Amino acid sequence: MKRDLYIDFAKGMATLSIIFIHTAFWSGQFYIPAEVRVFSLVFDVALFYALSGITSGSNVEKTFYRLLKLQITYMIFVTFLFFLDYFFKVLGLTFFSMEWLQNFYSTFGSKYAATSVSDVPQWQNLGNWYLHQYTNADTFPVVMGSFWYLKVYFILAVFGVLILRFFPKHINWFIGICVVLTLIFNIFPEYYPGGQVGYVAFYLAIFLIANRLRGKKIPTQIIPVLYAVVAAALIWMFWYYGNEIFYKINKNKFPPKIPYIIWSLFSITTLFVFYNRLKITKETFITYIGKNAIFFYFAQGISSSLVYFIVVSLKENMPWWLLMILIYVINVILAFIIAAGLKKVDDLGWKVLELLRKKTAAD
Repeated sequence: MKRDLYIDFAKGMATLSIIFIHTAFWSGQFYIPAEVRVFSLVFDVALFYALSGITSGSNVEKTFYRLLKLQITYMIFVTFLFFLDYFFKVLGLTFFSMEWLQNFYSTFGSKYAATSVSDVPQWQNLGNWYLHQYTNADTFPVVMGSFWYLKVYFILAVFGVLILRFFPKHINWFIGICVVLTLIFNIFPEYYPGGQVGYVAFYLAIFLIANRLRGKKIPTQIIPVLYAVVAAALIWMFWYYGNEIFYKINKNKFPPKIPYIIWSLFSITTLFVFYNRLKITKETFITYIGKNAIFFYFAQGISSSLVYFIVVSLKENMPWWLLMILIYVINVILAFIIAAGLKKVDDLGWKVLELLRKKTAAD
């Protein structure tokens, strides 16, 4: 079956948008106006869940095998990250001082300042990372700050494939249940559950809706109606919550509440409108990013942490908009380089695991 380059293109664009979001919301907190940071959320992580729905099928074994491979790749990455963080601390303590390290980590701001710098490896952190409890990586704080997506994806993918496999005639019912639950959680916020329930209720609806649109094209005459609905929802949001809700979109993202859900409608609608309509016929650097989206997602956490140090040294010397463009371009370039390196680390990790398998397999 021929690969749909539109999916790769959309994943690539979504990944570039995530890099911009993390450029704006992490190091950008020091110099980018709040209005620009909020607008960066227009094309956000919901796109990945929609794209996953479009590309997912009802084959449970294939899905579980894909999730297992992703879990192993993730574990290889966090193991690499753990030792990278640890050896940096050891070198800092050996050749500089604790004061130097604390000053280094203070660049990230007081919220992410390291509190337990030691030359003793914190093995419990690695164990927690394996189990998707994302305790902070002191040297690269953006990495764990962006990994909430991965835990929700694992849960959503399992629920999604089980629904597609065992309840293929009742998908619309499950969409309705997810929508109703999301509304109940928002209308009665005192009942909004902790953990991942709120995330999965909303994003599973997107996943299933996207799956229902798989292979289809939204009729041209429906497109103006869809955008009119989105516009009406945005107008209602500002009328009901007031203009100040604009500055609270990010706070309504964790977990997703009505303002953020309405804010994300434009990007999701646009994704569906161009699906099977925009034809991508050639490989580009954007489709390359899409094909390797998971490595770029890992890489941008590291690169978005590194650009802090450029921001601190330049934020007083140039206009914010020029610095934002410069930092974003640097962030993308760093993500390319780091992603290429992480692919090699992943290949090495799989080779080591294969070697261990052969050494320990029974004759």
